[in-house]
Amino acid sequence: MTLLTIEQKGPTRAHTAVSPPTTQPDTPPGNTTDATPTNTGADPTAAGAEATAARTAATSTDAATNATTDGIEATSLDADAPPAAATTDATAAGAAVGAAEASAVIGTGATVSAVNTDTAVNAVDAVDAVGGELSRLLFDQHERERIHTPWRTLIAGPDFQARAGLSPAERTALSYQRLHHVNDHLDSAEALAADPRRLAALTEWTAVVDSGLGTLSAIHYNLFLGSLLDHDSHHRDLSAFSALQYTGTFLCTELDHGNDAAALETTATHNPATGGFILNTPTPGARKFMPNTSPAGGPKTALVAARLLIDGNDEGVFLFLTPLSDHHGTLPGIHVQPLPERGGAPVDHCLTTFDHVPLPRTALLEADHGRLGTDATLHSTVTNRRRRFLSSIHRVTTGKLCMSGAAIGVSRTALTIAVRYAHTRHIAGPKTGQRIPLTAHRSHTGRLLTALATTYAMTFLHRHTLNQWTQHTQPERTAEACSRPTGQTEAGHANQAEGTERAEETCTERTGTERVEAGQADTERGEGADIGRPGRAEVERLVALTKGWTTWQARDIVTECRERCGARGLFTANRLTEIMTDLEGTITAEGDNLVIWLKAASEMIFQYEAGLPRTPTPPPAERHLTDCYFLRDLLAHTEAIWQTRARTALRNGPTKDPIGRWNATSAPALNMVSAHATLQAADAFLTAMEQTADPAARDLLELLCRLFLLNQLTPHTGDLLAHQHLTPHHIHTLHTLTDTTLHQLTPHLTTLTDAFDLPEQVLATIPLLHDTPDTPTHNPPAHNPSTDTPPTGNRRLLTTTLPHPPTHPAHHQLTLATP
Repeated sequence: MTLLTIEQKGPTRAHTAVSPPTTQPDTPPGNTTDATPTNTGADPTAAGAEATAARTAATSTDAATNATTDGIEATSLDADAPPAAATTDATAAGAAVGAAEASAVIGTGATVSAVNTDTAVNAVDAVDAVGGELSRLLFDQHERERIHTPWRTLIAGPDFQARAGLSPAERTALSYQRLHHVNDHLDSAEALAADPRRLAALTEWTAVVDSGLGTLSAIHYNLFLGSLLDHDSHHRDLSAFSALQYTGTFLCTELDHGNDAAALETTATHNPATGGFILNTPTPGARKFMPNTSPAGGPKTALVAARLLIDGNDEGVFLFLTPLSDHHGTLPGIHVQPLPERGGAPVDHCLTTFDHVPLPRTALLEADHGRLGTDATLHSTVTNRRRRFLSSIHRVTTGKLCMSGAAIGVSRTALTIAVRYAHTRHIAGPKTGQRIPLTAHRSHTGRLLTALATTYAMTFLHRHTLNQWTQHTQPERTAEACSRPTGQTEAGHANQAEGTERAEETCTERTGTERVEAGQADTERGEGADIGRPGRAEVERLVALTKGWTTWQARDIVTECRERCGARGLFTANRLTEIMTDLEGTITAEGDNLVIWLKAASEMIFQYEAGLPRTPTPPPAERHLTDCYFLRDLLAHTEAIWQTRARTALRNGPTKDPIGRWNATSAPALNMVSAHATLQAADAFLTAMEQTADPAARDLLELLCRLFLLNQLTPHTGDLLAHQHLTPHHIHTLHTLTDTTLHQLTPHLTTLTDAFDLPEQVLATIPLLHDTPDTPTHNPPAHNPSTDTPPTGNRRLLTTTLPHPPTHPAHHQLTLATP
């Protein structure tokens, strides 16, 4: 198959007539033929000369040089054919695109011609169809309107426009104000809290404009309101929280207890005289650390994680509903100390202390893991106190999905900014006086394409994980659960507690070695193993791996985008540096990435079998690097290699020294987890690719998936070669194939980012995109708020030639599959 690209960059468009290729489409560019073209119908050198002649005849030298932005470009994407382009500068020709005719010889001798305006409009429609299909796949397909459209529409409104010059306190107040705007647009706050996909999408879209709002919404709707609904709540009036008369917050972490929050010290002592409880902070280290507890944003109520003491007995950690403030300020017995300003979007983070605060009997949140009888006896189907704690805070799992959602949202934003800037920013060309766009250089676009491929993989993995988690949570809810959910079974709580990533539990409380050995014993007895029967614990582990992988990848992507925008990317008004600091919070929130990956590593060493290919496969020598499924299996082999090393390190570690044995094991175990997370992303990518019926969209996704896999595998080629999963020939052709894939994808850079569907109203506030040294300063184009579609001026450009590129270049591509 030969892929042809019809691309319009700037004010004109064209459509191509495609002749059948004469290349050998079955020869993969990962083999020896990669370096030598195998076209049988044309001499590549002659074709290049013909193309040069065509360019010379069509336009002046300068116009041809700048045709990547001012004219029409046709590129052969056959991996075995050398690229050759023909361009027409409609401005130099002095004719509109409807009357223009440009022709060129592609490597195979096929003729490409511009035709009439109606045909060009059809080409644009086809391009739009490809972009629409990519967006459909990125945004939950048939569920897009329910899950994503409301939040996208909301952030495009005037209440969410960027506001410059605000102090940290003013920005915090604005985030709370926007939280009320979100709530005003809800049919039911309880229904939102019961829907993990809508919750994660809320954070995904609000992070684009206000990360502080994303933090506040995740705390109020998920951790606070969601926890209330997941416990016995039929007797509670939640209307004040649903209407945001009181903002909810969640207090678990303490100053001395972060990743070991299971050891927290705050106490809630049962008071026999009243039947209620006395909430107290016994030591300075027990102060609740970082929750948003100040009076900013109005009255607040918290869920406080505290150790339940009954007659001097420690019954474990439970949640207690605790009013913090009213319209007059903080309530008696509660001391709130604001923390210093931190990087990222400001939220009113505080240290919070309780001085023997009385709470009523109804303050205790109860469920199967613990209910208090009238005789002050605790009845629980969960005997382990740690599991009771994890059952109480199990909303942290959904919180992880909110963090990964925020990561992919800001990654898409950063890439959209960087790609648009690359088209509008011009630099000196090879000849005196020439100005060419940054996109002319593969050293620039290659990095952005690599980040794009990873962002698509991140998005597909996040969607897959979210769907898996939803399948495990939604069946537990009935139709009336949107207002009052039923309680979970003990088994559900136990499994969930066991798998809740131990985000709040130290790795040294029970060493990695001890957890591994316990898991190995279970596996040998046939108990607790995940192999062959995915369950809740396995899905929770997938949630943790997804959160860690996506937030770490997002940090690299946003950093790359900032660098590609040069010094202008450093200014906060252009959002990139702000996004970078915001991302640091997602890496730590809801479980520090390293800690949750270490916990997953300790489970996977023996409770999971790595390296399983999708299907029986032929020998490596018979497989090609152009085959995404072969590349996927190489990732599986990489995972297996590191799992074997981790098992060997554990078995050969020092005896009677669990810390020493785990120290020897942790490095290969973490590499195993990283390979596993990447493999899950690859599988999600391949599934998305298989779910499109649009050939052009599938071709683009296949190229993008190939690029993602090639880059992920490159650091492991030595191991794969040593274990005979790759041949020397594969190694020699890997770089060439990667470069060829980048060349094939370059014309589609804008199509791939436009599929991210960011509202133009949001991008219009980015000065970097509208005030460059290369274009006049002017206001961004207005939009139709009722439809929220990109500017419609692009279609008018079909019959109009402009002297300067528009603010957002009309840059569209069409991929056609020819036999």
